[in-house]
Amino acid sequence: MILNKQILRKKIKQERKNINSDKLSLLLVKKLMQTKEYTQAKNIMLFYPLENELNLLSLLDDKTKNFYLPKIENKTLLCCPFEKNDELCESRFKTKEPLSKPVEKYLIDLVIIPALAVDKEYYRLGYGGGFYDRFLLDINCFKVVCIAKEFIVDTVYPESHDVKIDKIISA
Repeated sequence: MILNKQILRKKIKQERKNINSDKLSLLLVKKLMQTKEYTQAKNIMLFYPLENELNLLSLLDDKTKNFYLPKIENKTLLCCPFEKNDELCESRFKTKEPLSKPVEKYLIDLVIIPALAVDKEYYRLGYGGGFYDRFLLDINCFKVVCIAKEFIVDTVYPESHDVKIDKIISA
């Protein structure tokens, strides 16, 4: 199963280079903002995009919401307040992380989770670190993945520790 995940990760990362992520990102942000879950949420965690990843940061223009970005400390994903022009630093994983102090994750109403792929059973394929699965284990929030429809697959080969998401927004 792990080998299948590794093969799928490699395949998706290669295919993702062919997607017009700028255009798709704007479309998915618009679709997300129209959902009941987004309109009702006050505290939203999103992610800073990696290369060839969807950029959902235009959400930060919505001044009616509080936004948070993840920061990794040891094997723990922390939740840190973030506003549009806040300074970021580069993590050991080469991701951009906020400099702000973490807050209690139970504050979060909606988590927008990065994914390489999702399947029809609402499992996601991440990058393999398990950070989001551990983060989501014991909190009650709505979990959404915004993704290109090409990356909705039959299976992502879920394992017992994988946490299901609640909604897939695609185009």
